[in-house]
Amino acid sequence: MDFSLYLKAVLLGIVEGLTEFLPISSTGHLILASEWLDFNRQDAKTFEVLIQLGAILSVCWHFRQRLTGIVRGLGRSDESLRFTRNLVLAFLPAAALGGLLHGFIKQVLFSPLVVAWALIVGGFAILLIERYAPAPRVQRIDDISPGLALRIGLAQTLALIPGVSRSGATIMGGMACGLSRQAATEFSFFLAIPVMFAATAYDLVKSWDHLSADSVGVFSAGFVAAFLSALAAIRFLLRFVSTHDFRPFAWYRIVFGVVVLVTLM
Repeated sequence: MDFSLYLKAVLLGIVEGLTEFLPISSTGHLILASEWLDFNRQDAKTFEVLIQLGAILSVCWHFRQRLTGIVRGLGRSDESLRFTRNLVLAFLPAAALGGLLHGFIKQVLFSPLVVAWALIVGGFAILLIERYAPAPRVQRIDDISPGLALRIGLAQTLALIPGVSRSGATIMGGMACGLSRQAATEFSFFLAIPVMFAATAYDLVKSWDHLSADSVGVFSAGFVAAFLSALAAIRFLLRFVSTHDFRPFAWYRIVFGVVVLVTLM
């Protein structure tokens, strides 16, 4: 048993879990962490897909009561139907554009240089939105209109660029459209479920041939690490936004992006 390989898998799982739902880009951090840890196995992409699945399931677990209520209310509750409709509307732009540009994104944009610049630009965007966003008009995710859900979905398409951050794009997009920090953050969590399940299923089908019995232990270690660390990150962020803004994450992105640029030089 190669313990160093298991350690790398756990570290990458923790990186995925901690960064997936914070506005700092999990994809960007995974690209950089994989480079630094020299995790360049033939099945590395499949591994990344599976640890992302661990992070998704942590959202489902945390919001399991709300999700169960929504599923049971479909066909009977206007609130459940309205919420589901909004998720679909917000999901469609990224799904359509991601499907069209998937090959280009994977082959051209997945590089440390792109990630570094996206981190920096995204950090300044967060600072600007925190300063100039309109006063919140929507305090609860149940009050989001279809048009607003679609606009948040359009903002999410920016996250197709590695380093932008899906959660950052949706939260900042929501705040720019009049959602409170809490509502924007919570809606971002729910929107992650269909988006990430779709992306994971697509990537898993394409990389299915790389799965093997020899990888089960390494993949399982990363999966569990991603699930547990993502669960901790979700709970932390929900508490954090109740009393803080997102400027600390913005400065983290800027400093980290600059460090990456200097390292690349």
